Amino acid sequence: MIEVDHIHKSFDDAHILKGVTTVFDTGKTNLIIGQSGSGKTVFLKCLLGLFSPEEGSICYDGKRYEQLTPKEQRNLRQEMGMVFQGSALFDGMTVEGNVMFPLEMFTKQSKSEMQDRVDLVLKRVNLIDAHHKYPSEISGGMQKRVAIARAIVMNPQYLFCDEPNSGLDPRTAIIIDNLIKEITEEFNITTVINTHDMNSVMEIGEKILFLKDGLKEWEGTKHEIFKTDNEAVTNFVYSSELFKKVRQMYIEERN
Repeated sequence: MIEVDHIHKSFDDAHILKGVTTVFDTGKTNLIIGQSGSGKTVFLKCLLGLFSPEEGSICYDGKRYEQLTPKEQRNLRQEMGMVFQGSALFDGMTVEGNVMFPLEMFTKQSKSEMQDRVDLVLKRVNLIDAHHKYPSEISGGMQKRVAIARAIVMNPQYLFCDEPNSGLDPRTAIIIDNLIKEITEEFNITTVINTHDMNSVMEIGEKILFLKDGLKEWEGTKHEIFKTDNEAVTNFVYSSELFKKVRQMYIEERN
């Protein structure tokens, strides 16, 4: 569980986050949505420990980040997995090398132990025969699977995803969404996803946080978002044609 309590973050005269408070539950897919400039990326970087809020606190399973020693903060960050928007794979490394990289950097495991772990996570993301391929030799969807495998290879307690469906076709995006949700539940991870994809909201939005101008404008589930009369939320989500159709179907079923 991650508990965020009234955090503020500014850069020079720009007040980006303005007292955001929320809770992200373990074993659930927690989504952050909002317009460009709403503070989503800064918020995610605060959760990752890359930015330090000027006010407020962030607790990871009861541990307040700002009260930890530098060593404890480093140890906590090693419990975090990250899936970057563009996958951020190393072009000169094979799939196996990319996934093994965190183990080589941050653990003292033997080569055979690392190999076993890499084999396990690649199997989990359905990439059994891709070990020796390079990123340029596989599809965008497969690259995203590699990124997910690398993010979970250290068995993290917290998984952060920045626009994981960026650049993917709708069918592949749904597959990636469901894979992230399955891994979240299977390993009981606290997962936080930064997204603008309304398909993701409808597919896996167990908890949705909507930010506007650095404020928490609304939060709820994928079911509750259909019923909200919050104008800022409806203006944002109804820009998706698919969302309009699904909401209309929902209204008709309710009636």
